[in-house]
Amino acid sequence: MTELRAKLTSIWEGDVLWERPMAEYSTIRVGGPAAALVEPASLAELLRLVRGLRQHGLPWLVVGGGSNILVADQGFAGVVVLLGRALATISGPVAAGDGQLVTVEAGCSLAKLVAWGAERGLSGLEFAAGIPGSVGGAVVMNAGAWGGEMAERIVAVTVIDRQGESADLAREAIPFGYRSWGLGDHIVASATLAFTRGERQAIEATCRELARRRRETQPLGLPSAGSFFKNPPGLAAGRLIEQANLKGQRIGGAMVSEKHANFLVNVGGATARDFLDLMRLVQERVAQAYGVQLEPEVRIIGVPE
Repeated sequence: MTELRAKLTSIWEGDVLWERPMAEYSTIRVGGPAAALVEPASLAELLRLVRGLRQHGLPWLVVGGGSNILVADQGFAGVVVLLGRALATISGPVAAGDGQLVTVEAGCSLAKLVAWGAERGLSGLEFAAGIPGSVGGAVVMNAGAWGGEMAERIVAVTVIDRQGESADLAREAIPFGYRSWGLGDHIVASATLAFTRGERQAIEATCRELARRRRETQPLGLPSAGSFFKNPPGLAAGRLIEQANLKGQRIGGAMVSEKHANFLVNVGGATARDFLDLMRLVQERVAQAYGVQLEPEVRIIGVPE
């Protein structure tokens, strides 16, 4: 820890939060401490930080809105780079053919971008109404709902690789897949998305309706990481879990939601171990019943292989 402190302070002049519980930065509200947490306020700061971390051989990872992560109880013995409100500028719209292009930095919340577009009569992200997390995380996960997904709206993405080099990639150069953007551990710095002109009232009405459906079908009142498992091809993970009679199954403070079986919720006092044990139980029961191996959609951090 002493060595990490010395190396980090030699490359980073901004504030550092030492030994910060990651439960504070995760929507599931569990997770042990990160050795250090820093929040760059610009692309230039982010580039310098990544290059410095690489130069000194420090372990690090990037976190956005924290809606799709599960950090181990022992935490993360490295530097967490938080892309949050300090890196959240929205620019545009700029007319391009029949569309309107908007560029947004990775730390902007997806909810803020949806509302910003709706207020300006920009249609295209209604499907994302109510999806938590940051724009950067939504790009990396190719977040989607109600038949729409981020890949359909993306025109270009500015990325940073693990060496601290940035590049502007066109949509065609990004191998998006189901709940994945296919670029491994590259960092999203910003994304340019295409919208179309529409009527503000109609766009806002659609957003309200989809948000209402989400409230009715998902356990939004309890801490969770969102959908926990990916849907197997042609199947729904939540339905498989429900048919295996796992709704309400509980280990410690972690429970399979009674409202939507693909949500593992924190009903109070849960640990990361509770969630990991419950995850494995669900996987085992579904595999036994249906021969299907459920794969986590949630990014699991700090757990030994």
